Amino acid sequence: MLKDPDVIIIGAGIIGAAIALEMARDSKKVLVLDKLPAAGYGSTSNSCAIIRTYYSTLDGTALAYEGYHYWRDWSQYLNSEDEAGHAGFVQCGTLTMKIAQNDGLKSAMRMATELNLPFEELDNDALSQRLPNANLRVFYPAKRPEDEGFGKSDNSDIQGAVFWPHSGYINDPQLATHNLQRAAESHGASFRFSTSVAEILQKDGRVTGVKTSDGDIIEAPVVVNVAGPHSAIINQMAGVAESMNIKTRALRHEVPHVPAPEGFKGADNAPVTSDSDIQTYSRPASGDQILIGSEDPECDEQVYVDPDNYDREISDQGRIQAMRLAQRLTGLGIPNRVGGVVDLYDVSDDWIPIYDKTDLDGFYVAIGTSGNQFKNAPVVGRMMNALINACESGQDHDQNPVSYRLQYLDRDINIGFYSRNREINRDSSFSVLG
Repeated sequence: MLKDPDVIIIGAGIIGAAIALEMARDSKKVLVLDKLPAAGYGSTSNSCAIIRTYYSTLDGTALAYEGYHYWRDWSQYLNSEDEAGHAGFVQCGTLTMKIAQNDGLKSAMRMATELNLPFEELDNDALSQRLPNANLRVFYPAKRPEDEGFGKSDNSDIQGAVFWPHSGYINDPQLATHNLQRAAESHGASFRFSTSVAEILQKDGRVTGVKTSDGDIIEAPVVVNVAGPHSAIINQMAGVAESMNIKTRALRHEVPHVPAPEGFKGADNAPVTSDSDIQTYSRPASGDQILIGSEDPECDEQVYVDPDNYDREISDQGRIQAMRLAQRLTGLGIPNRVGGVVDLYDVSDDWIPIYDKTDLDGFYVAIGTSGNQFKNAPVVGRMMNALINACESGQDHDQNPVSYRLQYLDRDINIGFYSRNREINRDSSFSVLG
């Protein structure tokens, strides 16, 4: 294990590993601790790993478009070998349905135009060519099978779609995290697995390190909480939770896997979809499967849980998500026993992440990533390193927010947008869409 680290990172998921790489590249001695046995072994491993470039806010859209460039040139970004190979980016594009309730995606297209982000508007004829045999009727609002009107349309059609070509998905999210681990290690970072943090050590208002559950005391002047669904627990340990205006919680979610219909298999170069009419998203997967997530409509109960004690079995909720998608994709088969994964989102009050310092000097957070920040991990790594450098050099980020220059977009982003002390952002979708 690394002796006398400059920084301890709690959490070896995709974002923790990306921060480790960028801080190690910046000549810092980095130690990453994770309670699980390998990098990306927790909620990252069950991420749909969708890379998309549209968000409900301009800052979110800019960060996502910047992140796309890293995934596009993943091996070049890593500049490091991995005995397991490098994860692949399947750039199949994303179809986002235009409906009255999202104002025909006018805001998303306006922000994309400001950022020179490519997109293509499709009318329903063009959409039908992209999604063969699709039923383009309106089913909004999303319902459960027991609700009156489930599966019935008002006989009007959706308004077409927007196709975002600079998007797709990562074929192996855990491998991508392992890639970051190996790249960080090539710059001297150290990873210690199967190690839980039991205490955040501090003195005179500043963090001094951590104590592990097996009694080891590890001293460091900087500690970064990237603990995903356990982030709120770590903040409680540090005594900073109550002083944060925006808080995080662990939310249980289900992603069923069902056989893909003709035209929507990976070999067909089928797109990712985001459909706010039936309020599901989907993407192709290996084995001619399709993964189906919920866009968190009112009819889907949000179940906040203890991250160490929750039901990991697919419930009827998974079947319901598949049934909603079957309204759109004619020929989607739903097996008697629906398979899939159950895992956790680390959700902030407005579903926008917190990338920030805290009231405990030297203690930083990259949390509340809510199932939609996988795509941003590489740029978040660089942004958090810039934030920590500025704060440790004396800049008062609360009063004078740090600005970060996006390399590919050649545009400044105000990291204060992601402040722990912000007011709830009403421009957010308040869903996994961010």
